[in-house]
Amino acid sequence: MPRYVPLDQAQTLPFWRRPVTLLFLMAFAMPIGFSVWLALLNNFVVEAANFDGADIGLLHAIREIPGFLAVGVIVVIMFMREQVLGLLSLIMLGAATALTAQFPQMTGILVLTFISSVGFHYYETVNQSLQLQWLSKERAPQMLGWLLAAGSVATFLVYFVIMILWEPLGLTYNIVYMVGGGITVAIALFAMLAYPQFEAPTPQLKTFVLRRRYWLYYALQFMSGARRQIFMVFAGFMMVEKFGFEVHELTALYLINLVVNIIVAPLLGRIVARYGEQRALAFEYVGLVIVFLSYGGVYYFGWGLIVAAVLYVLDHIFFGLALALKTYFQKIADPQDIAPTAAVAFTINHIAAVGLPVPLGLLWLFSPAAVFFLAAGMAATSLALAMLIPRHPEPGHETRLPGPRPTPAE
Repeated sequence: MPRYVPLDQAQTLPFWRRPVTLLFLMAFAMPIGFSVWLALLNNFVVEAANFDGADIGLLHAIREIPGFLAVGVIVVIMFMREQVLGLLSLIMLGAATALTAQFPQMTGILVLTFISSVGFHYYETVNQSLQLQWLSKERAPQMLGWLLAAGSVATFLVYFVIMILWEPLGLTYNIVYMVGGGITVAIALFAMLAYPQFEAPTPQLKTFVLRRRYWLYYALQFMSGARRQIFMVFAGFMMVEKFGFEVHELTALYLINLVVNIIVAPLLGRIVARYGEQRALAFEYVGLVIVFLSYGGVYYFGWGLIVAAVLYVLDHIFFGLALALKTYFQKIADPQDIAPTAAVAFTINHIAAVGLPVPLGLLWLFSPAAVFFLAAGMAATSLALAMLIPRHPEPGHETRLPGPRPTPAE
């Protein structure tokens, strides 16, 4: 039988069995399976199934469907604890990653992508909820930065091994997928057996929650999903299609990016804690406008490989500041709303993510630069929304807009 430990008593446990340690373990486990899948994806689909821009757009549209359906987490947690659901989702992600190379055809790739995506998105939904429930408002920005760094360390190790050993050992897609996915499964199984079930002080609502006073958070989530999807689908694909990157070369770029993120991520948490969510997000969105316009310039003006690689690294740094969106919600939310709103927010985040890849994949065939210029416009819209965040957000003071404010129950 599982042991249940109230969160305020968890500090009596050995350090390695505390809630924060479990958050770090999960933050380390997820990127191993996901990063293996992502690092090899563009080369694998081109070599195994001859994907073009339209095909890669379809694949990512399929991958984002479970994110769009993340609101289903509300139903699942009626029967299953969030902590258990998060670890089971990690197992699903790892198992699907391990089997990816066994089905090197369009149908097999799409089916396994969907299964792994269910695991990924349900894990991310629950993980965000647990982070905001288990971390205090005072510690959350710094700890979220360190959790981001822990995920970057795991991803760094994956990419480093692929880059160093891919050619000397003659590694294959099947070997790397099996090992990476298997490690994620093993860590999740260990966490299920080694950790007690932690009880947060405020029971979570297990119903659909859509409050008027959270409207700005919902809008920022929608725009985040739209511009993030353009980067996820087309930035790496550009490096393979335009510059002919091979597996170890693309992985080397990821590796450089991760070294920077490991150093910068904890600093991002300190920036949010010191300057507030509004300034941090405004800085992120200004940076992303510049980056996406420059991506378009790579195609429109013929800028070279070095420029594209530098932009890729800067892109990741700016996206790291998205942790400010989590802490903004933590400050304005009723504690009981965190789990259901995390599920709703993930669904809102993925509305554009499901709808954009296919039409943008078709647009890519005619004008890759136009895809990135569109992303710059989305980042500019996010900047306008971020300017509405107060310096000290709290329930009843969610935006800078004048006039009557919704009550906490709205």
